Amino acid sequence: MHEGLSMKNAVLALATALRAGLDPHATPARGNIPLDRGSFLIMPGEFGDYAGVKILTVAPDNPAVNLPRIQGNYLLFESKTLRPVALIDGIALTLLRTPAVSALAVDLLAATDASTLLVFGTGPQTLYHVRAVAAVRELTRVTIVGRSAERTEELVATLRAEGFTASAGSADDVADAQIVVCCTSASEPLFDGALVRDDAVVVAMGSHDPASRETDDTLAARSRVYVEDIDTALREGGDVVVGIEHGCIDPADLVTLSQLACNGADPRTGPALFKSVGMGWQDLIIASALHAHRDAAHQ
Repeated sequence: MHEGLSMKNAVLALATALRAGLDPHATPARGNIPLDRGSFLIMPGEFGDYAGVKILTVAPDNPAVNLPRIQGNYLLFESKTLRPVALIDGIALTLLRTPAVSALAVDLLAATDASTLLVFGTGPQTLYHVRAVAAVRELTRVTIVGRSAERTEELVATLRAEGFTASAGSADDVADAQIVVCCTSASEPLFDGALVRDDAVVVAMGSHDPASRETDDTLAARSRVYVEDIDTALREGGDVVVGIEHGCIDPADLVTLSQLACNGADPRTGPALFKSVGMGWQDLIIASALHAHRDAAHQ
């Protein structure tokens, strides 16, 4: 599906759009429409030459009958005529877009020589996040922390086959990681925030539920906190919402990805925490880049 669009180019496309004036705050909010057996997630966006919308279905009962919980497509249109120009598999697009957003934050926040990565989770996002971080930093060690020992070892084997120095680990291994990425469906913190290195970057992308969090109060209080968009984070980002409720995060101190991309990172004395919930502008930029890449390849 990616038709040759590399993770590095996906990260570059996001950064280029933000620096060209794309305003994440102007993106329409994610629509969540209840259905008898689940819900529609509808994520529109418009910027430059393109407009588009991702329509996903969330069917909680599907895994029990061996079907995907989330399915759907992305529709891309020319913005001038609103002519449809591409139909893209929604899950494949998300598997490129979400890690690219995380990798952009890592690229902007992590030390240039950061080389040790720890990822919580064993699903497809974990594999793609390792590849994405590897596109922006030279990784010397990858540690995977999962609930299932079997699935963790399978993922470790896959990563080793791709050339990574990978192993299974535990939550306490965050103490040695320069980059920590949380790719889980957890609703409670995954690790002790006191263990995280002062120079570490932590990405939490597992949920867009205001009551669920993958990180704890200790990390929130120690960290400079970055978000895709402040209003969206206050609506959907549990790591931020709960941190504010507990008095660990001051909303006035939140820094957006756009500010980070355009102005660079300010010096800090503690960890960086990037909370991502996913937004429609990201799908649009990656879908546009895929379409442009495919057109160029066919000329």
